[in-house]
Formats: sequence, C-alpha cells, structure tokens
Amino acid sequence: MKRECQACRDGKPLPFEFTMAFHPIVDVSRGTVWGYEALVRGTEGQGAGQILSMVDESNRYKFDQACRVKAIELAGQLFQDAETRLSINFMPNAVYEPAACIRATLDAARRVGFAHRQIMFEFTENERMTDVAHVQRIIAEYRKHGFATALDDFGAGYAGLNLLASFQPDFIKLDMELIRGIATSPARQTIVASVIMMARQLGVAVIAEGVETEAEMTTLRAAGIQLFQGYLFCRPALAGLPAVRFPVIFASSAEAVAQFYAA
Repeated sequence: MKRECQACRDGKPLPFEFTMAFHPIVDVSRGTVWGYEALVRGTEGQGAGQILSMVDESNRYKFDQACRVKAIELAGQLFQDAETRLSINFMPNAVYEPAACIRATLDAARRVGFAHRQIMFEFTENERMTDVAHVQRIIAEYRKHGFATALDDFGAGYAGLNLLASFQPDFIKLDMELIRGIATSPARQTIVASVIMMARQLGVAVIAEGVETEAEMTTLRAAGIQLFQGYLFCRPALAGLPAVRFPVIFASSAEAVAQFYAA
C-alpha cells in the first residue's frame, strides 16, 4: 500500500494526457439539469476505451486520482451554480486507503470552491470487487465527507443485488440494456418496476441512463423515475456543457403510473 501511495506522490506525470466530457443528468419533472457525469476522453476527443487501454497496475492509482481532480477543476470552471451535481466514476480497486486517497479530491474541491454535497462518486457492478469490506470502508469515508455514492450499470451483471445489499448507495443507475426497448417489453417493465419499488423501500434514488427515445422516457417516467441520462437529451460535450433538449412529452399523471404497474 505504501508503495502505491508513494508512486502517486513521486511527481512523475502519467504517460498520456486526457480530459473530461460532460453528460447531463436531467430532472424531467422540473425540466432542469440535475447534474453532469464526467466521462474520460482524450484531449482530441478520443473515446474512453483508448485512454483506459493505457491504464495498468503501474499507473491505475495515479490515473484514478488525476481523473477526480480534472473533473472537479473543469466543473469548477463550467458550472454556474452551487446546486448542480458532479458525478465522478472511480475505481474501487485503485483506492488503497480511503482516508488518504480522498485527500486530493478534498484539496481540489477546496481550491475551486466546490461543495462536497455537489459531488457523487459512481462505481460499477461490472468491476470485480476483490474486497467488499474495503469498498464498504470507502463508501463510509465518502459519506463522512458529505459525498453521495451511486451504483452504476445496475442490472448489467450478476452481482447487482448483492452489491446493493452490501453498500446501499444513495443512487442506482439502471443499465441501458434494461431500458432498451422497455416501451414494448412487458418483461423489462416488470423488472424495472420491481427494482424501483425495492429502491424506494431502501431509500435509494433511481437514475435511468442510456435513454435514447421518447417512448423509453415516457414509460420510465410513468414508472416514477425522475432523473434521466442519455442521448435523447444530448451527447456529451468535450470539456464543456452541452445544450440540453427536453422532450415535451412527459408521462407523469397518476393514470400513466397506474397503467405501468398494471402492465
């Protein structure tokens, strides 16, 4: 552990450059942007896969730290108010000591005047959890500082329910494969309705990500989901905030909700 932490402090730069693109999470009930997810990109717009292919065991910790700082610094320049949230992806297996590894995040937030309550950390069920107790300590440390947490890609892997029970994050983000075609799929509608009901009982908010059509949004809105993310609203903007399109068709009536749960 000490070796990796020392490697992060040795001053050597990463062997590649990167920046962030920002993709909004919208509150359709209010017609506003709730927050933005910071997505790693190359400085010329290269996709995340190209950047992540250069991350290995020798630079994973430094990269994870650098991503947090870059996202916060850019958000500090771009965000116009103190209510907009910033969602940052992090690698649980790159956090060696939660209290020590959060220091760069705290320093960056302090430099740009970014409130802790504006920051949400996402981790994905697709990343193998080598030590569940360690991830629980990470989440506990983040909550101590006022950060929110989210379980990303919920429903994409086999461990989602176990992770939800173990971590009880503040948010879950429904995987896009559950959402795709939900307007015409009774099976997907039933599964999503069950997830929403379970999340409510646990006090966990639900975000629908990967939404691409008005039919998907309408169906999910009828189920009671309020927060959405996807190409239906806009595509990510490189080192900037994109213009957001709000569809005019919102299924928010009690009748629509009843029809969804009766499906």
